[in-house]
This record gives sequence, C-alpha cells and structure tokens, in this order.
Amino acid sequence: MGLLYTLTEVAGLYYLISAAIAIELSIVNNFALNDAWTFRSARDLRVERKVSRFGSFQAVSMAGLAVNLGVLYLLADVLQVYYLVANLAGILAAFAWNYTANRHYTWKRA
Repeated sequence: MGLLYTLTEVAGLYYLISAAIAIELSIVNNFALNDAWTFRSARDLRVERKVSRFGSFQAVSMAGLAVNLGVLYLLADVLQVYYLVANLAGILAAFAWNYTANRHYTWKRA
C-alpha cells in the first residue's frame, strides 16, 4: 500500500501501473517469506527445485495480480471508490486466490 501510494502520489504514475509494480514486488517478497518460514520443510531443496517453485508461485500470482487489478479498476474507476480503499478490497480478493492455489500447487509435496 505504501509503495502504491508513493508511486502514484509522489512519482506521478497512473495508479494501475503503480499497483502492478507494487504487487510484483510483494509477490517476490511473499515467496521469499513463505519459502523461508511458512514452508520450512522445503529449506533443503536443491536450487533447481526452488527456482521451479518460484516459477509456479509467479504463475499463480499473475492470476492474483489480474484479480487485484480488476477489483481495483472496477471499484476505483467505475464505482469511484478511493484507489487505496479499492486496493484493499483487491488485496483481499487476490489473497483468497493466491493462498488456495499456492497451497495446493506451489508447495505441494513432491
């Protein structure tokens, strides 16, 4: 949210572009945190498996990015909801998708 605000209000980017950048950075951060703490049993995997898992995570997250941006656009542009409030709704919708898909696809046992 802070990066979205900064890129939009300070850097002057269109809010959907700011949101896409902020979401992608959060995807990378979320993968690193999940890989390190949530799914600790995967720590000893080879680098190739971790790269493959990041690819899976990224693929799932692209659908989440589309959900988030779709909700954000619908609420902010169509319904005239303040873009930061609309983004919170988008985050919640994307979280539901991302968690479910990643739990069953990205971090499934090999």
